Amino acid sequence: MAYPNTGLQIGGTWIAAEARAALPVVNPATGAVIGAVAKATADDLDHALAAAKRGFAAWRAVSALERGLILRRAAELLRARVETIARLMTLEQGKPLREARVETLAAADTLDWFAEEGRRAYGRVIPARAEGVMQTVIREPVGPVAAFTPWNFPLNQAVRKVAAALCVGCSVILKGPEDTPASCAALVQALLDAGVPGEALGLLYGDPAPISAYLIAAPEIAKISFTGSTAVGKLLATLAGTHMKRVTMELGGHAPAIVCADADLERAVEILAANKFRNAGQVCVAPTRFLVERPVYEDFVERFAARAAAITVGDGLDEATQMGPLIHERRRRALEELIAEAEAAGGRIVTGGSRPHNQGFFLAPTVLTEVPTSARILNEEPFGPVATVAAFSDLDEALAEANRLPFGLAAYAYTRSSRTASRLGSGLACGMLGINHHGLGLPETPFGGVGDSGYGSEGGPEALEGYLATKFITMAA
Repeated sequence: MAYPNTGLQIGGTWIAAEARAALPVVNPATGAVIGAVAKATADDLDHALAAAKRGFAAWRAVSALERGLILRRAAELLRARVETIARLMTLEQGKPLREARVETLAAADTLDWFAEEGRRAYGRVIPARAEGVMQTVIREPVGPVAAFTPWNFPLNQAVRKVAAALCVGCSVILKGPEDTPASCAALVQALLDAGVPGEALGLLYGDPAPISAYLIAAPEIAKISFTGSTAVGKLLATLAGTHMKRVTMELGGHAPAIVCADADLERAVEILAANKFRNAGQVCVAPTRFLVERPVYEDFVERFAARAAAITVGDGLDEATQMGPLIHERRRRALEELIAEAEAAGGRIVTGGSRPHNQGFFLAPTVLTEVPTSARILNEEPFGPVATVAAFSDLDEALAEANRLPFGLAAYAYTRSSRTASRLGSGLACGMLGINHHGLGLPETPFGGVGDSGYGSEGGPEALEGYLATKFITMAA
């Protein structure tokens, strides 16, 4: 299957990459350029904004029932096209085909869920204090949305924003990821084919900074949703604040994983390793800082390192591959610098730390121990296949280390004690906590963080809040 060049979608028309200046798209498993993606011009942005304004007026008038039926048709199209979309995603992003298939099917499930939830954006009647007065609360779509999504999950990061906005009647301008444009464009195409009007859903690519600044400042845009790094998120939130725009921010994390002495160690190792090295560790909710109680520390390190070393690393198109490459050479270099600095500070590489292939942007699954808390890798999100493991003596010590950083996205814990689980539930500063399993990211559950990990939710009924305005109407007879 040939990899296609990716264009822009504005007002129902696709603008080919050949019609604009373009950026190269690279296969991270080989380092080879496989295609191009169009760069939006200032005129394109103006046309997209005008289309979104018109699209909002038309789309909000469509009934919630009909909007839901359209989203469900889009979900079925994704399922029918899963093999094509998964292959595109693997070519441009690197993740194994099995993971790309799961992501595509999960995107379909998200569309199904929001299709139904949009029909339940209810208002309410408030009993009045005075006779003859009727007090009602209604929920209305807030307006056109500018959504900014990253490359690590090209479909699932986009579909959460797009589905939540569309299901309540908002139009959307999606600024997709330049590194992984084709699979994101396939999501948009499925929605258009299902019946979403072209003016209600635009797709742009190009230089992120000027595009985000232009769209956020535009009077047509009422709501901003961003997924990405904390540093960029703070800049965009500041800009949005100057224009009084609603904002949802899903930012970086540095998730602690606490393993208590009474935990089912075999279960903990299996689940934590699978989630640490999924998508080559390029997951905002991946466990990164492993804190293990001293009586089981050595056993955990041995088992976890063995599990990491056994992972098959290679091209995601090979069905035997369990972990693919990193997205960029610069991402690999950044991780190698973090590892080298940690080792120089006294850390020990138990396994990994090397490049397993001569081509592509691969890094072996890596486990570090004895890393001092002053090392950058324990203070900056690594966003790659690197885990640090440290010992703790009591729960107070584990909680103090887990909460030491300003990030508060996800956290994990393993224990057989309900009392310990309860204490962890109340004591960990995070937006999501998985105890004895990793059940995060389902369409029906909240997804978001606290502190420097952002605010707002991208899942569950809470996700709709950012796309709805509340109007109170009081009427006397």
